[in-house]
Amino acid sequence: YRYVWRHANGKEMGMGGVYREVVPQERLVCTELFDEAWYPGESLITTTLAEQGRRTTLMSTILYVSQEARDAVLKSGMERGVAASYDRLAELLASLGTLGMEKSASPS
Repeated sequence: YRYVWRHANGKEMGMGGVYREVVPQERLVCTELFDEAWYPGESLITTTLAEQGRRTTLMSTILYVSQEARDAVLKSGMERGVAASYDRLAELLASLGTLGMEKSASPS
């Protein structure tokens, strides 16, 4: 897969990876590597979905190649972008009539 973000100033940021495991409605595992690396190495992201009643909990765990890489990401302020993405997802789901959605994000 490949993503490219285009900022208001026209600057682009690209990244891509490989899906390693796809279990519909349960689990997604993929790699992530930015075109212009702002942290060392490739990361491995595991996303799980757990349904309980009318709610689904999404948990995303990211494994970095080193503590240095993890620390660089934590210092970057990327949680603002992640929080904004989850806010947009909540708005989309609400507009589709999805009930009982709550969000909880905590970096670890």
